[in-house]
Formats: sequence, C-alpha cells, structure tokens
Amino acid sequence: MIRLIGSAVLLFVAAAASAHADDPLPSWEEVKPKHAIMKFVEQVTAEGTSDFVPVSERIAVFDNDGTLWAEQPAYFQLLFAIDRVKALSNSHPDWKTEEPFASLLKGDLKAALAGGDRAVLDIIMATHAGMTTDEFAQIVKDWIGSARHPTSGKRYTEMVYQPMQELLAYLRSNGFKTFIVSGGGIEFMRPWVEAVYGVPPEQVVGSSIVTTYEVRDGTPVLLRQPKLNFLDDKDGKPIAINQHIGRRPIAAFGNSDGDLAMLQWTCLQRRLSFCLFVHHTDNEREWSYDRQSHIGRLDKGLDVAAENGWMTVDMKADWRRIFPN
Repeated sequence: MIRLIGSAVLLFVAAAASAHADDPLPSWEEVKPKHAIMKFVEQVTAEGTSDFVPVSERIAVFDNDGTLWAEQPAYFQLLFAIDRVKALSNSHPDWKTEEPFASLLKGDLKAALAGGDRAVLDIIMATHAGMTTDEFAQIVKDWIGSARHPTSGKRYTEMVYQPMQELLAYLRSNGFKTFIVSGGGIEFMRPWVEAVYGVPPEQVVGSSIVTTYEVRDGTPVLLRQPKLNFLDDKDGKPIAINQHIGRRPIAAFGNSDGDLAMLQWTCLQRRLSFCLFVHHTDNEREWSYDRQSHIGRLDKGLDVAAENGWMTVDMKADWRRIFPN
C-alpha cells in the first residue's frame, strides 16, 4: 500500500513537471523566493566560475515536519503514537488510570500533553520500543498506508507540500544530493520517505532511541529500547549533519526555530549558500502560525533570516498550490 501511495505522489510530481517542462517550479508564484532559488542553482552549477560547486559537494538539507509535510494539529509522528496507544490499550489495563495514557484514551490530547516533554517521551517510549527494527518499520508502513488526518481526512502522505516536492526534484536534477534532517524519529521516517519524497533511507537523519543487538533463534536482530539516544533538534541538527553526512550543506530549508541552527550552520559561511524558511501564513488552505505557536514556532528564525538576507516563503502569497490534490 505504501508503495502505491508513494508512487501516486511521485507520478503527480512527474506529470506536473512534464506539463511545465520550461518551469521546474510550477507551484511557486513568480516572486523573489522562486527567483532566488533558481539563481542560486544557476550559480553553483556554472562551471568555470568562482561560485561553481562540484557535484559531490552539492548537499541540500530539509527539515520534514512543517517543511515537507504539514504538522498540525500535532506532529504526525505523535498522532501515530496516539493511534498506537489505542491499539495497545487492551494489553495495558493500567493505562486507563495512568497519565498521559488515560487522557489519550479519553480523546483529551490537551490534558495528555499537559505534562510537557516528559509526557511526550512517555508516549513515544511506550509505543516505539519493545520490538525489533524490522517489526517497527512494518508497523509504520501499515499506519502510513491507511491512517487519515483527523481534520482533513486525507492520508498523511497526501499532506506533503507540492512546491517542496518540485524543489526536491529540481535540486536533484541539478546534481544535488537531498537529505532530510528532522527532529522526528529516524526509524519512523525511513520506511516511507523514499516512496513519497524520493529520498533514500540512507539520506535520512533524525532522532533515535537506544538500539541493541542480539541473536534470536539464530537470527540477528536489532531491538529498540525505551531510552532516548539522540534528539535531532535545534543545536543537535548541525551535530547530526556532521556525524551522518560528513559535508557541510550549501542549501538548507526549514520552518521553525528548531531548524535555525541548521540554517546557520549552512549559511553563515564564506561559501555561496542558500537558506529558506517556510512561513505558515495560509489559514484557508493550510494553517497560519509562527511566533506564538507551540508547534513549529518560528520566532527567532524570522528575525535572523531578515538580518542575514535569507529567503522566507509566504505560503499564502508565494505558493499557487500547497498540497498535490
């Protein structure tokens, strides 16, 4: 199922590209961000110039939540975890009286998350650990292939941003290697991102939990343990890029203050580089939020982007289309 869904999304991108062969970014309005992207690509691919960047060094990094797909009313991985709590509840009768699970089972997300980061961590560990990596990957594939967004009714893979899909394809057609660098779980993303974004699993960087190795009945397995290993958010993103990618990016795309360090690491260097924030401004086609939001807060990032001349995409004004359909 996930392969069919991903193929449908990528076929839509291919069809759009064919219909607009002379315009690699047809879902973008003819405004400054689009023109800046294309100018940057032209500069770094122009052989014999001082701005030319060899193909091996054309690294572009993308946040996922709020940058490549939507993130409201909660991060989609958290919504996955909530569905897992409900599915596992019969095996955990104690959850009926234990928070944050009791509130989740009553459908009260606000009360469940009143415990802050501790509550979120408890939910994640209870639903993401205690199985092998292969078992978890299958659980994710089954969910992403069938689950529906609570307000739009769409599959989560239908809530990817069409303009960003075009951007990924455009960069790759010009020799860029595209990486996802997300605060989301690395093992949550890897089972489906290649089918949906065209990004292979080895080019996905994310948060992780402790994983151990053992041999079960003669078969080697990796077991997911209920303990955080690495949080790929804020200052952790440049660290993860250095550890996993080994090259400094020349282009970075995010949507929140959690991505700011990644954009600073990319663009506060002498080499020609490009940074862009996606600003959620369209309350009719998507959601509108920035400085005061608990999810995807974009506050300091807006100021730093303005100070450094980075691009900010106004979703309402700059994107002709937000979702593929």
